[in-house]
Amino acid sequence: MSPGLLKYISFFLFISTFLYADPIAKNYAKLKLLDKITNRVNEKNILANSVVEWDYLTIKIYACLSSPPEEIPENYVLIEVKDRLKTSNEYIYRGWMISSAPDVTPLEHPIYDLWLIECT
Repeated sequence: MSPGLLKYISFFLFISTFLYADPIAKNYAKLKLLDKITNRVNEKNILANSVVEWDYLTIKIYACLSSPPEEIPENYVLIEVKDRLKTSNEYIYRGWMISSAPDVTPLEHPIYDLWLIECT
């Protein structure tokens, strides 16, 4: 391998680590909830690191992150959701939701659809 090519590759690898900036932590997650039975849609801002009861769901938000302004706009929320009507104490959803692709990380529930609008 020639020294010029080695310098080019090492320079490219060094610069490429700075191409992506760290996401920005936000205080609130703006969520939208659809009740499939009544066809009612509600929006709610939920504080990060908090738990709320919304209809028959218990929602815990751990973090809400946004991409930096110089990148493509994207929002991510780390969330846990429980159905209070179920007798078991297990989560019906645990993980990250992405605002631009709600169908990639959907909440699968017979009554509700829940998705992230944005982090504020």
